[in-house]
Formats: sequence, C-alpha cells, structure tokens
Amino acid sequence: MDKYDVKNEVTDKYSLRGRVFHKLRDDILSGKYKEHEELREVAIGEELGVSRTPVREAFRQLELEGLIQIIPNKGAFVTGITIKDVKDIYMIRSRLEGLCARWATKHITKEQMEEMEENVYLTEFHAKKGHMEQIAELDNRFHDILYEACDSKMLEHLLKDYHNYVLRVRRKTLVTDRATASNNEHRLIMEAIRDGDADRAEQLANAHMINAFENMVKSGLYQAYQDE
Repeated sequence: MDKYDVKNEVTDKYSLRGRVFHKLRDDILSGKYKEHEELREVAIGEELGVSRTPVREAFRQLELEGLIQIIPNKGAFVTGITIKDVKDIYMIRSRLEGLCARWATKHITKEQMEEMEENVYLTEFHAKKGHMEQIAELDNRFHDILYEACDSKMLEHLLKDYHNYVLRVRRKTLVTDRATASNNEHRLIMEAIRDGDADRAEQLANAHMINAFENMVKSGLYQAYQDE
C-alpha cells in the first residue's frame, strides 16, 4: 500500500493532524479496521509516513467522535459504528436533510440547480444500464449538491459527516431496487427546490431518509451490517 500523501500543505485543506484523522476515520468506516481491533501508533505512523504525534492527536479526535476507545496502559481500540448508531444517524439525518432542503429552496444557485437536474437524469440513465458504481457516485454527489446549496457551512459539515458514517451500508442498499426508487425521490426533492416549495422540499427530504432506512431493515442489510 502506498504511503498516504501528507506533503501537499498548499492544496490539502486539512492540517497534518487533520489528514491523518480523516484517513483513519475513513479506514474505520470502510471496514478496514474491525470492531475491537487495536490501532497501533507506530504501525500507522509508518504506513502513513508520519511521526507518532499526529497519529496520537488523531486518536484523541477519533475518541471524541466515538469511533475508538483509548484504554490507559492498554492502547486504542476500534468501536466503530454499531447497529443502533446506524438507526440513530438515519433518524437524525431525516430531520437535518429536511432542514437542508428547506434552506436550499432559498439559496441554491443556478449552477447547483443545473447540476442537480443533470444528476437525476444521469442516474436514471445508469440505472437502466445497471451501472451500479456510477449510481453510487451520483447518489453521493446529489447529497453533496443539496448540502452545498443550503448555504450553511455548519449544517453542511454535520450532514457530510453523517453521510460518511453510513456510506458502507448505503453502497449495499444501492445494489437493490432501492436505486431507482431513491432517484425518483431525488427527482421530487429537486423539483420542489426548483419550484421554491420549501414545505414540500423539507417533507420529501425527510421522507427520503426514512425510506432509505426502512429499505435497509426490509432487505436485511441493517442486521447484516452488524453481523459482519
């Protein structure tokens, strides 16, 4: 595995500590590190090509987010995202995405609106072709556009974090018939935002998250997430 690039201080928006933190968080959420697995400072520092200091600082931040537990005189151990965490995240996201869609009706730019419309049309095309990788990428981008369009860096930051937390589960749900239904829901959200209907946009975005979670439960992926 190539060493993680930590040298580009100008173009990377994160500090050295921040980049190490985000890399470790992504690895935990992607399943590279399993629940209860010990994270070793020296090994991670060597893998990423950094000293132990930024790794140790990243550990502290990961513990604050509840992704690891640091046990004195023993080490740092992965706690990850539990099955209850997944449900909680979807319920929280349902409210926050509704608020995001409401604000987007007032603040979305012409360019963002055009990209959102194109996103829906491209997803429909790839769904007919069965291109699941492209669908997953477009699904992620739709939500990113929505978050950016709300014109609130605080809300955008929260939603992107929650979005990343359940990314592994979401990728699995999109290999089911949920992909087409999800894009139809995106289309309705997009149309409500385009029409400036804040109430409808909020209701649709809220329902979109509830539907996504209910599909996980129905398909068995919710339990399978915990069983891995």
